[in-house]
Formats: sequence, structure tokens, C-alpha cells
Amino acid sequence: MAEQDTIIALSAEARTRPPSIDPVSPAPLPKDADTPAPASVAPPQQAEATGYRRRVLLVLSAVLIALLAYWASSYFFAYTNDAYVTSDFVSVAPYVSGRIASVNVVDNQTVKEGDLLATIDPTPFQLALNEKQAKKTEAEAQLAVDRDTITAAQAQRDDAAAKLRLASDNVRRATPITTAGFYSRQGLDTLTAKEQEAKATLADGEAAIAKAQQTLTLHQATVAAIDTEIAYLQWQLDQTKLLAPADGTITQLTLRVGDQAKENAPLIGLIDAHAWRIYANYKEGVIRHMQVGDTAWVWLDMYPWHVHRSTIQGIARGISREQRERKLLPYVEPTTDWIRLERRFPVTLVLQDQSPDVVLHMGSDARAFIFY
Repeated sequence: MAEQDTIIALSAEARTRPPSIDPVSPAPLPKDADTPAPASVAPPQQAEATGYRRRVLLVLSAVLIALLAYWASSYFFAYTNDAYVTSDFVSVAPYVSGRIASVNVVDNQTVKEGDLLATIDPTPFQLALNEKQAKKTEAEAQLAVDRDTITAAQAQRDDAAAKLRLASDNVRRATPITTAGFYSRQGLDTLTAKEQEAKATLADGEAAIAKAQQTLTLHQATVAAIDTEIAYLQWQLDQTKLLAPADGTITQLTLRVGDQAKENAPLIGLIDAHAWRIYANYKEGVIRHMQVGDTAWVWLDMYPWHVHRSTIQGIARGISREQRERKLLPYVEPTTDWIRLERRFPVTLVLQDQSPDVVLHMGSDARAFIFY
């Protein structure tokens, strides 16, 4: 009975004692759907929207900064990849027509000014020159005859002049004594007739000299004309040898022995070795900052990873807006891949302190930087 009372007393004490708190594992909160979440905790959707807006603002800011930097960069430097290497291309054309007798160069050969490139058959020109020289010899012989004729006519004129002086002296001496009655009138008339005859002979001599001199002048003009023809034929004969007009390289040689050369028709192409330059097309918005003589830097695609110093030689003052076959203004294509570009103007750059190891090729690509 006492043991049962003890158990009842312990049960009553356990019901009245508060529950113990476990310091390690806190009791879970009751799950109540109607209980609102704390205000300090944002839902996942709101956090994602906030991050998206932040990224958009960063991208727009970066684009705006890039545009502003690109716009401002035109006030400090100019860059173009629309540039290429060029030089003077000389079209060697003969001044005479004829058959090609020899070709003395090969394709891509380097030549010096004055080197023989090809020869036109000189035979027709040599024959024509020989014929004119023979005519000149004949005309010069006729000149000698004309000079002898003039010499003879002058001798006759001098003799006639001497006879005239003698006849005039006789008439002058006979006139007073005839008046005094010591000489006959008939004798005076005879002396006067001889004087008149001497005057006529002298006049004939002067006319003969004038005629001979006129003939000599005409023949001298003939000889001068023949000399002109000989000089022209000699020049034509010299032009049968096609010489290099400048130092350079032969390109695209198709001339062969037996071809027919035509006057002023190009036969051989030559790239000048001393006229290398860079044509760089720059947008019209930046060329106003450039001046002739400014320094530029050129990147040659044939020699990458090396920048060459150059100088602005000239800036085009105009371009053609229409592409024509014959043009005195440069034409720059305003579109690329169906995109219309800002108008561009050619700027001529000349390389400075060019290394002999750098071999330039006409038409190769380049890029150019110009700092203001």
C-alpha cells in the first residue's frame, strides 16, 4: 500500500514540473501556413529581378563608355585598315613600229635605268637612213658646184668692174680735150659706148652672182631638210632599242620574239623601285586633324608585328563620287558588304629609314596609325 502511494506522488510531481530545454537541439517551430514570413527576407524572384536590372545597367554603361571613348579617340589618333602599298607603274611603249627581234629580260627581273629590255628589227630604219645619207652626199656635192659658180661669177663681175673703171676714166679724160678741140667727137663717143658696155657687163655679172647665191641658198635649204630627216631617221633607229626608263622590276612579261610592236602601245610593265608609298583611306571626320609632314606608323601585313615610321606626304583634296574608266580624281568605294561607309580620302604616306631587308610589293595590305 505504501509503495502505491509513492508511485502516485511521483506521477503528480512530473505533471507539475516544467519541460526541460535541450541546449543542443532547439525545438522546431510549428508549421502554420497562415504565419507571414519575416519582412527582412526577400523572395527569390525579387532578388533575381534586382540582379538582372543591375547587369543591364552595367552593360548599357559599358556600351555608352565605349561609344564615348570611340568618339573621343578621333581627337587623339586615327587608325585605318583600308591601306595598301603602291608605287609608280611604268608602261614601256616603243616610239616606232616593227617586229620584235630580241627580248633581253625575263619576268620579275630587277633592272637599272638604261638597261636594254628588248630590240625591234632595225633593218628598215637603217636602210631608210642610208638612203637619206646618200641624198645628203649628193646635195653637198651640188653645194660645192654652186660655190664654184658664185666664185666664177664674182671673178667676171670684178673684171667687168675693172673695165668699167677704165672706160669711165677714159671718158673723163677725153671730155675736156674734146671740148678744147684736141680730140675728135667720134673718139669721145666711142669711149662713151665702151663705158656703157662695161656698165652692162657689170650688171650682168651682179645678176649672175645673185642667181648663183639664190641657187646655193635653195640647195642649202635642201641639205638642211635632209639633215632633219636624217636626224629623225637616226632617232627612229635608236628607238628600236627599248631601254628601262627607271630602276625597277619587270612584271607580267608576255613579250616574245616575233611579236609585232606598235607605236605608243605598251609592251613591258615596270614597277618603279624608288616611288614606294602607302595609300591609306581615312574617314572624312579625322583628316582635318592631319598635316603634311606629320609622323604616321604603318603595319605591313607582309611583315607583321613590326611598325614602320612614315611621314604624311600628301592629303587628297578631293575624290570622285562616280567610278569612271578615266579619272583624274581618286575613287574610294563608299560601301562594303552592303553597308554604306563614311566618305574616305586617300592620305599618302612615305616610309622613313626603310630597312633594305623590307621588300615592298605593289598592292599588298597595310594598316596605319596617326597620332595628333
